[in-house]
Amino acid sequence: MVSRTAADSFVQAVQALPLRLRQEALSLTEGDRGRAEELRLRAGWPMTALIGGEERPLGGPPVEPRELEQLVEIASRASLHTVLDQVRRGYLTVEGGHRIGLCGTAALREGEIHSIRTISSANLRVARQVRGAAAPVLDGLCPGGRLSDTLILAPPGLGKTTLLRDLIRSVSEGEGCSPLRVALADERGEVAALYNGVPQLEVGRRTDVAEGCPKAQGLMLLLRAMNPQVLAVDEITAPEDVRALTTAAGCGVTLLATAHGEGRADLERRPLYRPLLEEGLFRFLVRIRREGERRVYAIEELR
Repeated sequence: MVSRTAADSFVQAVQALPLRLRQEALSLTEGDRGRAEELRLRAGWPMTALIGGEERPLGGPPVEPRELEQLVEIASRASLHTVLDQVRRGYLTVEGGHRIGLCGTAALREGEIHSIRTISSANLRVARQVRGAAAPVLDGLCPGGRLSDTLILAPPGLGKTTLLRDLIRSVSEGEGCSPLRVALADERGEVAALYNGVPQLEVGRRTDVAEGCPKAQGLMLLLRAMNPQVLAVDEITAPEDVRALTTAAGCGVTLLATAHGEGRADLERRPLYRPLLEEGLFRFLVRIRREGERRVYAIEELR
């Protein structure tokens, strides 16, 4: 596991960019590098950076279509076929857990997306280790000193994955709660960022990671193979994810997960999430909102 600052994470993330865009990104001050959350590349428009919730143009020439093609070539290490499953889902994850979202003209096969034929824009999200991110909520989620079933809920870009990662690390290390064995289904490699089998982001000494397989399959693999006390997953997005979590809950495993949404009303309204409430899978809901550049957490008891 490699320890790095927020600015170091930014420098690592931009290595996926073509040379001109990389140099443009590195023209940011060290302070802005440490605060930058995303880099947005849109064909025909200058590259922008999302800093403190505000999207800022970096002042360079417009991004060219060939530079978007180069981005994919660099990110896939000139081996697109090896990452085609990710591309079909609209993203690429690179070393360090940084994620490149892709948008453009889809190529269909039998009614399903086979690849993205022409890329029109890309979004490079910088993965960051924020030690202590879980400190404001840890006591509330660990009554009696042990983690309870917890769902983290927030719109995209508010730090669900960052909070999840630090909760996993804290529980795995026994910081502020009883140390527990954690099994993480990390489909996109954004939480632990395995590289040669070693997490590049801290998830704790008692954490086992299954990376690259669909979340539902990863959850079941970990449940069968690793005898976890806590089962963690980032972003519930499909009914099979909910079914896998329901199965795991029946086996006595503590659940830790994230989902997109504003609050409890979203869980009650959306058919995908409603079973989470009906089955009583989670005891606590953690909502994240932004106040300026700060993230504010609110804990609500669901049961």
